[in-house]
Amino acid sequence: MDVTVAPKNAVVSEEEWLERRKELLALEKEETRLRDKVRAARQALPWVKVDKDYAFDTPKGRKTLADLFEGRSQLLVYHFMLGPDWDAGCTGCSFHSDHVDGMLPHLNNHDVTYVAVSRAPLDKIEAYQKRMGWKFPWVSSFGSDFNFDYHVSFTKEDLAKDKVTYNYREVPPAEAHDELPGLSAFYRNEAGEVFHTYSSYARGGEELIGTLMILDRAPLGRNESSTMNFVKRHDEYEPKPEAGSSCCH
Repeated sequence: MDVTVAPKNAVVSEEEWLERRKELLALEKEETRLRDKVRAARQALPWVKVDKDYAFDTPKGRKTLADLFEGRSQLLVYHFMLGPDWDAGCTGCSFHSDHVDGMLPHLNNHDVTYVAVSRAPLDKIEAYQKRMGWKFPWVSSFGSDFNFDYHVSFTKEDLAKDKVTYNYREVPPAEAHDELPGLSAFYRNEAGEVFHTYSSYARGGEELIGTLMILDRAPLGRNESSTMNFVKRHDEYEPKPEAGSSCCH
């Protein structure tokens, strides 16, 4: 659908604005219908049984992938970029994680468990989590194949190749790092069998970041020169002087 686009920040009459807004509304409804279609297709994906044994270090000791469900039937794993030798978590993953704690009671009530997984040792995870003030479950896959099998971590040997697989396509190593983000979903049946149902990578998880969705409705939008280049860890923003105040006092 074509939409009439006025010059950016043009000032028009109320009548012309209303006409343009109605055109945009039609496009927004088209987007909603497409989102519904994508959601239905996502739910219709076939599943893959997880036969490999994975173990994770948690604050309550070693746990299997099935244990991470915490008695629920559905599990969402956020692949948080924090490597074994990293000093701090990925800025973008941290931005995402700022949105998690408030939704946990709603997910849990809906039979869904959420957990972040990183390759960093547990003590490093706990130190960074304390710094950020987060409460969501976060476990370590250090020494496990989990991150590698779900294509969010890469060895030096992987990165030395011509191509690596990320987001369901082959990309040059220059576009990859030793750690990349993603979200994976799993189902556990009454027999205790675990199935991989979905994984999403790169910008596939943008809709999970509420701040971006709100900025998309602000007058200047995301106001970015590259994807999320404006984002910092929430304790790294410099306070800005209040309107009308002097920065010299």
